[in-house]
Amino acid sequence: MKRKNVWSKDFTLITAGTIISAIAGQAISLPFSLMVFDQTQSALLSAIMFVSGMLPNFVLPLFIAPLIDRGNKKKIIVTLDYLTGVLYLLVALIVSKTGFNYQLFMAFSLIAGIIGAIYHLTYTAWYPDLIPVGFEQQGFAVSSSIYPTVVMVMSPVAAWLYKVMPIHLLLVLIGFLTLVAATFELFIRNQGFRKPEEALGWQEYIADCKAGLLYLKKEKGLRNIYTYMAITNGVATGIQLMVQAYFQTVQFLTVAMLAFLRTAETLGRMLGGLVQYKFNVKPEKRFGITKFVYFTYETLDMLLLFMPYPFMIVNRFICGVLGMTSFTLREASVQSYLPRDMRAKVNAIFNVAVSFAVIIFQLGAGYVGDILGYRKTVVLFTAISMTAIFVFIAIPSAVNRKVYEATRREQQEKMA
Repeated sequence: MKRKNVWSKDFTLITAGTIISAIAGQAISLPFSLMVFDQTQSALLSAIMFVSGMLPNFVLPLFIAPLIDRGNKKKIIVTLDYLTGVLYLLVALIVSKTGFNYQLFMAFSLIAGIIGAIYHLTYTAWYPDLIPVGFEQQGFAVSSSIYPTVVMVMSPVAAWLYKVMPIHLLLVLIGFLTLVAATFELFIRNQGFRKPEEALGWQEYIADCKAGLLYLKKEKGLRNIYTYMAITNGVATGIQLMVQAYFQTVQFLTVAMLAFLRTAETLGRMLGGLVQYKFNVKPEKRFGITKFVYFTYETLDMLLLFMPYPFMIVNRFICGVLGMTSFTLREASVQSYLPRDMRAKVNAIFNVAVSFAVIIFQLGAGYVGDILGYRKTVVLFTAISMTAIFVFIAIPSAVNRKVYEATRREQQEKMA
């Protein structure tokens, strides 16, 4: 019997688990950062705390990816979620006895960062296997809509929880939610693709670490797409910093108005996800739509700070719709194109590249913004993204198109 939609039992369970995990993450993220600054009154110490959670993303994915590709992905995900839940409860117990301790939370942030790096890589490699074949676009539309929806709903709730609930009780709540998410995932049948059992000696491990690089070396289309995405992700963080600084320094704008901009973009993302869920784009049309979206998005970014405020709201809403459209089509294509035994290794390289680009462009935007001004810096950075679109997406269209037109059924037949 032909399946009518994406909602298989496994997909429903992973979606439920993901929603609960996202709620837990948003419920602690804002209170955690507010608490650190309230207790230390130091932006530097707050920044160090943030960086400690990011550090594992720079190196760990490259070394852990071979083990993930060979391992039981369901077991890894469920174990990490249960471990995270227990970690939250343990920290809650300590905090209830000792109160705020910067070193304790620094260690907690680092450990959570390590778990998060492994979890994200495993989840990315496992998730495509939980989507029924033929419903990749719907599946990624659902997953990519979860985070913006949860952020919009949970941001005010998290701020309220921080005011009314002691941090140790909030940690208990987050720990409980994480354990519930793990329990949903426990009932998923699909274990994730695994390479045939074989001994993993040092030489085999090194070969596996290199395999992702060797694969990208021969896959020019994927390499182009990932290079562009690293650049545009870095540029986006730099632009976000400039927009925030602009709203904080121009007299007729306020931080509250900036918040409405982000709400408009989130609403756009939700609408974009709904459209992608309802209307399936044929594989042969994905690349053309993606190129149009990329050029339009960068043009709107370039014009943003030169617009009257009401038009800024419209600008961000349209960018939200476009951003969700390009993300869904790209993920449905790229994750279908990647061989299952390469997903973790290749995604690990991408994660490291994006992390590196974010740091470089964030620092670059801060430096250039003080010299050129915020609006000119946005124009300069969007020009960099525009150039990247031409160099890595538009000019080598032939090799990129075959990635965007890939289907998972074709890849499974190749590997059979």
